[in-house]
Amino acid sequence: MSTLTTAPAPTPTVAEPTARRRFRTGAGDQDKAGPVSYLLLGLAAAVSLFPLYWTFVAASHTGERVAQSPPPLLPGGSLWANVSTVWEQAAMGQALLNSTIVAGLVSLSTVAFSTLAGFAFAKLPFRGRNALLTLVVATMTIPPQLSVIPLYRIITGLEWGNQLQSVILPSLVAAFGVFFMRQFLAEALPVELVEAARMDGAHSLRIVWHVVFPIARPAMAVLGMLVFVQSWNDFFWPFVVLTQQNPTVQVALSAIGGGSAYDVNQAVIMTGALVGTLPLLLIFAVLGKHIVGGITAGAVKS
Repeated sequence: MSTLTTAPAPTPTVAEPTARRRFRTGAGDQDKAGPVSYLLLGLAAAVSLFPLYWTFVAASHTGERVAQSPPPLLPGGSLWANVSTVWEQAAMGQALLNSTIVAGLVSLSTVAFSTLAGFAFAKLPFRGRNALLTLVVATMTIPPQLSVIPLYRIITGLEWGNQLQSVILPSLVAAFGVFFMRQFLAEALPVELVEAARMDGAHSLRIVWHVVFPIARPAMAVLGMLVFVQSWNDFFWPFVVLTQQNPTVQVALSAIGGGSAYDVNQAVIMTGALVGTLPLLLIFAVLGKHIVGGITAGAVKS
């Protein structure tokens, strides 16, 4: 007797909603920038880089050509002649060295002291912490011009006129740096790490070196870059205490151009500005990599 076997009925397939299929198909493209985004980014980059490009163009022409209307938009052939003129009119080599020393020492000291103070304000309980932090932040509202006369009297009393320490010592630490590092460490540094280190017998300096500094590295790089740029571009106080025989870059730039107020060689001035800007671009290129790498390596999640 033969047995009749019946095949199982096929399971009906339900059509997937069109919207869901469309979402899954385009899910991988959500992180890709479209042509409009690239266009806007390109325009923003062009607008940001145009002042630097114009400085280079003006530095490569003569003063008469820069003063003409319309001004040139393409580089010329007078760049090295203008650079030679800048070196003749101002002690630019000495100025670059002085600015590097001043900005470097100020940046290192500000980052170190600000990190230590920021760690204390963020994670170390002590009496009057909030009041003292408020006092530190309040000093940021005082215009620096108000302290010029007493500070100048102190410098002259110490016989530090026309010396680099007169520019370095008043800027060894900044209230902005303390507040900046305090805000970063309050969020990025888990208090459990500090407590665990103390339970292991680590003293405060060892905690700072092995725990605080590695975590604070991204903020330290950012703060160092900001302080270096600010110190490099500082003009008012160095102009008061330094002379053209021992200048920083900004003080030296005030001596170039020649002529009277109505006869200024703009090409030479732009050349000096270009020479004084190149070290900043180099510092930004170097520290930018450390900032990106430090954000990944120093990230801690509590």
